Amino acid sequence: MLKLAPSHAAGTGDPRKEATIRTLKRVLDPLVDLMFDSGVTVREFSQLLRERAVRGAAARVSREIGRDSKSRVSIATGLPRSEVSRILRSDDAYLHKRLGQHPARKVLGAWFDDRRFLSANGDPAVLPIFGKKRSFEQLVAIHSGGIPVRAMLDELTQIDAVERLADQKVKAKSRVPIFTGLTASAIEAIGERTRDLLETLTYNLRRKSKPLFEGTAITDDIDPELVSLIRREIAEQGANLVNSTNSLFGRSRIKQSRPIAKGLTKKCRLGITVFYFQDGLENEVEAFGEKLHGRRRNLQRRPLKRKRTGNVVSHPHAKVQP
Repeated sequence: MLKLAPSHAAGTGDPRKEATIRTLKRVLDPLVDLMFDSGVTVREFSQLLRERAVRGAAARVSREIGRDSKSRVSIATGLPRSEVSRILRSDDAYLHKRLGQHPARKVLGAWFDDRRFLSANGDPAVLPIFGKKRSFEQLVAIHSGGIPVRAMLDELTQIDAVERLADQKVKAKSRVPIFTGLTASAIEAIGERTRDLLETLTYNLRRKSKPLFEGTAITDDIDPELVSLIRREIAEQGANLVNSTNSLFGRSRIKQSRPIAKGLTKKCRLGITVFYFQDGLENEVEAFGEKLHGRRRNLQRRPLKRKRTGNVVSHPHAKVQP
């Protein structure tokens, strides 16, 4: 059943509530910094928190008693019943939408897995940026979910996941994109990864058997002169783990020809996240507004050249102007 927390404040003998408040402070500190960087006000955050709390409590009440109860939601959240009613009447289509895999990850993953974009030895092929067959343009069109090819190339170049070559070709450098800079994509990635991690940790809190895997290696007496070496080594090992896991996922995908067992859903979302942390990293953060990657080079297709054969005018394949 939904347990209603007592109304007394932390520090009055409820160890679980006090621990939860301390945990929320730790979680909120980096989120508050992100709010200030992005121009989100405390008032906007407060409204968002109220909306998520009401909808979360309403879902729990509905599961536990089999019906909706605005009064129970009001008691659980401490908000007036009138505000609960207003929030539940409002549209939540965007906020309630489940985050899927980031388009950049999908494109890079397909570049390493989709046979149409692999070289003879199984590595990601060097692709022309534009083209109707086996090109970066086609890779993005198939796997990005509608992202324009230029925008995707800018994104992957900015995070150093691809390399621009001569003759308007591109080469994949890594299938694991690392988003940096205060961009919309980087901010979306924070929500995606953080939600998955918190759901795993809170799931394990409520289960005594068959917990989801979660492990942490940590120490507080590392030689500062070895930090750079350790970071590089962890990045390599983490990338290898993610790559091998992606291969496992590739072998475990549902085959369209195989019938789904009765009572099972068609798809199951699961995954892993590997990340590195270090105290004092804020000292390494570069000032916002500094141009790290230079100016964007707009891509332009070369004008089509006409080639006459008798009375027929043919248009050879368009090439890209450097």
